Amino acid sequence: MEELCRIKTEGHAEDAAIIQGEKYRFTVLTEEMIRLEYCEDGKFEDRATQCVIDRKFKVPEYQVIENEESLEIITDKIHLVYNKQKFTDYGLSVQVRGNISVYHSIWHFGEEATDLRGTARTLDEADGAIELEHGIISRFGYGILDDSRSLVITEDGWVEPRKEDCIDIYFLGYGHEYEHCLKDYYHLTGKTPLLPRYALGNWWSRFYRYNDQEYKALMTRFEKEEIPFSVSVIDMDWHLVDIDPKYGSGWTGYTWNKELFPDPKEFMTWLHDHGLKVTLNVHPAGGVQAHEEKYKEMAEAMGRDWEKEEPVNFDVTDQKFLKAYFEYLHHPNEEEGVDFWWLDWQQGGLSKIPGLDPLWMLNHYHYLDSGRRGKRRLTFSRYAGMGSHRYPVGFSGDTIISWESLAFQPYFTANASNVGYGWWSHDIGGHMKGYRDEELSTRWIQFGVFSPIMRLHSSNSAFTGKEPWNYNAVSENIMKRYLKLRHEMIPYLYTMNYHASHDGQPLIRPMYYLEPEQPEAYEVPNEYYFGTELVVCPITEPTDKAAGTACVKAWIPEGKWYDIFSGLKYDGGRMLELYRSLEDIPVLAKEGAIIPLTDLTEYTNSVENPKELAVKIVPGKKNAFILMEDTGDTCEDKEENWAQTKLEWINENEFIIHPANGNLDVIPKRRTWKMEFYGIADVDNLEVTVGGKAIETERIYDEKRHICQVNIPETEVTEQITISFSKGYLLRENNKPAEIFALLYQAKIEYEVKEKIYAYMKEGKTSSEVLGIIQAMHLPDSVYGMLSEVLLA
Repeated sequence: MEELCRIKTEGHAEDAAIIQGEKYRFTVLTEEMIRLEYCEDGKFEDRATQCVIDRKFKVPEYQVIENEESLEIITDKIHLVYNKQKFTDYGLSVQVRGNISVYHSIWHFGEEATDLRGTARTLDEADGAIELEHGIISRFGYGILDDSRSLVITEDGWVEPRKEDCIDIYFLGYGHEYEHCLKDYYHLTGKTPLLPRYALGNWWSRFYRYNDQEYKALMTRFEKEEIPFSVSVIDMDWHLVDIDPKYGSGWTGYTWNKELFPDPKEFMTWLHDHGLKVTLNVHPAGGVQAHEEKYKEMAEAMGRDWEKEEPVNFDVTDQKFLKAYFEYLHHPNEEEGVDFWWLDWQQGGLSKIPGLDPLWMLNHYHYLDSGRRGKRRLTFSRYAGMGSHRYPVGFSGDTIISWESLAFQPYFTANASNVGYGWWSHDIGGHMKGYRDEELSTRWIQFGVFSPIMRLHSSNSAFTGKEPWNYNAVSENIMKRYLKLRHEMIPYLYTMNYHASHDGQPLIRPMYYLEPEQPEAYEVPNEYYFGTELVVCPITEPTDKAAGTACVKAWIPEGKWYDIFSGLKYDGGRMLELYRSLEDIPVLAKEGAIIPLTDLTEYTNSVENPKELAVKIVPGKKNAFILMEDTGDTCEDKEENWAQTKLEWINENEFIIHPANGNLDVIPKRRTWKMEFYGIADVDNLEVTVGGKAIETERIYDEKRHICQVNIPETEVTEQITISFSKGYLLRENNKPAEIFALLYQAKIEYEVKEKIYAYMKEGKTSSEVLGIIQAMHLPDSVYGMLSEVLLA
């Protein structure tokens, strides 16, 4: 294979980590991770595999106890016992040391692990929950990675089958140190690559037969409506579909349909000029038939008789085919404007090489080849098993439009972290079938904005378009606001992109990652951490008629938390039902949270590092957030590419924007800052200094949400900005009477009942007193629940 299509591997572990017998070999990779191999011929594999590419860990301390009949390997974290015979359930076991569970933390060879599961290949045709594959995270303290059937990656970058009679298993006994386990897993299998910055904006996608003028008109309408998109997905109708049946179904194609797109290069240039990257859908299974523009070149390269129109069959196991496949079918389109490819493989896992999944081959080599032009690598394809996090972005498949589908997706997305798969892209809004439900579509977009990749999508039905103006005025306005918010969040998301790649911390993590000893953290599968500062609770159920709100069960971790939309403050350390009207979903920021956004007061869909920034800031604890920025699309991820701007709560009375450092060429020389302080009273003692000199600033106070906004004019990024509360600030409590009034106003209950409840609030009764009163009023459960949320918050 060409040098470009090889990955760097470190297959051989340190010799000092290896304990080997005639037919067995154990490799102590870390205190918690051990490789277990058994081969009848005693010849073991030291090359990388499709899943495992780096076994070069620092050798941990361990003890070996051995005699003629038995072997024990002991580290601080695990204890292996082996009878030196063929691996059996009674002859080989590994136990996690420490008080993880009474008896569940020991694994016997051959047992199926009891873990928290990982993800799945596809959600095609899914209408609700599906079964997930195994992961590496478990409440019982261990996970199993069986690499016995992975193919080997050869020195020249190709793959070949390994011996069938060999066992190759990794035991990961990390207890409840889930993030530590994931980081070592990334070491073993390869890190998550850095996504290009544009991938974190909004994607427009639809399976629909546009022509170039229709598509341009649609993008122009989005601009006029100030709805920002950064990626343009062109589904399969870009190529010829209606072909002579002798050439196949038309599902596979590489020739532009010139009736729809008479000048593809001009079309893609127009999209680029409007700030959009371009991806094209391909279904490669049908090979190359004689009607294709590049058929003759492909036929000659593959030794087929082009005059007889002999088909060029798809064969990803043939290096000659793979070379021609890229050279003639993909590279010319890339030169004309295609930025990356949507690989839509749906034909199963069989190929001419036993055990080789064609999907893995497509993901692997497309991803590597995508870096040939000096830009950041990117593919958009389906999940092909453990190790697939090396080939983002994931396409989860064609889901049914239903509440059941939406209800499964937050859990499905967060749970994928248990196999290190952090960049799922769903068909937001659903792809097909189903029914029109404007509330469902709105809730799906709200989740999509707080999902890894925000890609609106729908089928070619004339009735399923996801343009916001296709919905009623209420849903339209909410959709527009959320799509704009997604674009505003790119600075925050891109910093989390850095952490995912450099620190092994996915954007989305299940709640139990940070507090694994809290049983409640396992009881909220649809709630998740969204980066370092936020917790998101998507609403996936319809609005209750009586309450006028929808409910989500949430676990709020210890501390104070603020809803970034309503400003409502919550005491944590408990389960709570959260109720929201269609306007928003619960998104909670922790004490001390710092959330940098783009200020889109002046509309743009640019994904460049912004000149205007807005920062949401929550009081209560010292904290620092380092905003990470580079050019967003460099091929190599080097430390010298990055600029860092540290935003910091020094103490409860002082917030500092430190001078930017690092590669200052990648960020604007001057910036404006809109600083939003949550949960505090209006202040008149606020002072802002730039480089130690006091400046005048505009201050705006939102009485309803208790947010003090400080607008700092344009300043040099190399100067320190200090925001001081010289006499401190007063934390505001929730305005419970106002909150209760707003909830009662929309509730569909008797007016007299509303007036009684509100009267009790105005009388100044305590929350517990009002709670006791309304408990006896026989309110609908939903109404009682939403009032209780505010009273108990």
